[in-house]
Amino acid sequence: MKTSQRQADLQHVMHMRLFQNVAASNLSQLLKGFRACELEAGEILLSPFKRNQYLYLLLEGQLKVYLGSLDNQAASTLEAGECAGEVSCIDNQPPSAYVVATTASVVLRLHRKALLALFSQSPQLMQNLLELLCQRVRQSNQGILDSEQHANIDTLTGCFNRRWLEHVYQRESTRCAYNSQPLCMLMLDVDHFKPYNDQHGHLAGDYALCLVAHTLRNQLRPKDSMARYGGEEFVILLPGIDAQEGRNIGQRLRESLEQVPSFYSPIGILPGVTASIGLAQMQSRDSLESLIARADKALYQAKQQGRNCLCG
Repeated sequence: MKTSQRQADLQHVMHMRLFQNVAASNLSQLLKGFRACELEAGEILLSPFKRNQYLYLLLEGQLKVYLGSLDNQAASTLEAGECAGEVSCIDNQPPSAYVVATTASVVLRLHRKALLALFSQSPQLMQNLLELLCQRVRQSNQGILDSEQHANIDTLTGCFNRRWLEHVYQRESTRCAYNSQPLCMLMLDVDHFKPYNDQHGHLAGDYALCLVAHTLRNQLRPKDSMARYGGEEFVILLPGIDAQEGRNIGQRLRESLEQVPSFYSPIGILPGVTASIGLAQMQSRDSLESLIARADKALYQAKQQGRNCLCG
């Protein structure tokens, strides 16, 4: 980064969000402390390994923010008029992210001492900065939530994945045990799935799995949980349901698939699929692994009996 002789225009700065409604006299004083700097494309402005003493305002160009590593996908993009380094400038700690110029860019930098001194003279500037920080926190929280949701969802079918199954079993088994309620598990396997893939293609197989997920999920209660356990296997947790009622539900789900002889997909009309189902009811002190083992054993029996049936 090299310094530039470029001067910031007062009218230009007044329209930046950070300085909205800040008195022109305060801004004129503030501009005297700014220094313009030029960045080359790819140049790192901020790094977690280098303490930052400045607030940066982007005049021209574009900056990208990377969390954890520069090899990760950019978390956000900063355009002209936005600022960077405000958190590390205020708390005098190393930045929590990398900020990199994606194109040749021009920034204005202000040392933290000058910024802190101006807070006492311009409460509006402090309010603007607090609002900006609040927005960044909210965006960060939403990013964490989105990331957590993606980590728990199977991207193909939209069902929960095995990671979420472990969490929801712990929650539901504890609740059912506390309330002296039963809990059942259905373990479902799509019949003859490998031949289906071999005959119609793996893309067709993906659409068949989506059909299974959509058909079954729409018949479950909000408190039931359906997870893709792996490949063509699905697991359904039915809290508050005993073995007999679980069998009725399992048979209804199995029949709903059996009644779809074909379905429309983006690659044309495809034949439907059937499923074999194993059922197990939670016993005292059952772990997820032990309950799955019994449901899997029942599923194996269903396959041995010719598939497209329920055992357990």
